[in-house]
Amino acid sequence: MRRSVRGRLGHIRCDYGMEEYRKILAYNLRKARNARGLSQEAFALESNIDRTYISGIERGRRNPSLDMLVKIAKHLDLPPATLLTPSQQRDEPSTEKGSRAGR
Repeated sequence: MRRSVRGRLGHIRCDYGMEEYRKILAYNLRKARNARGLSQEAFALESNIDRTYISGIERGRRNPSLDMLVKIAKHLDLPPATLLTPSQQRDEPSTEKGSRAGR
């Protein structure tokens, strides 16, 4: 299903499904965490979120709540929308089982 939203920023396409958004979130979280030089364990300790939960999000297996997305974004000093914004580059790694891309 393809939908469009018109707002202050103009015309935005919203044709991603839940699976795609989990992959986008996984990629963006991993990229932001790595850019800050944090391991999953260090980020988990800093943000008071279980490391296995962070790992699950980064593998596209967990579906975090809005409250959790805001908490994660806050600890990464990012607006929450950044975590769900598709990359302009098409180098987003697969989160398929067995994939080790992006490590």
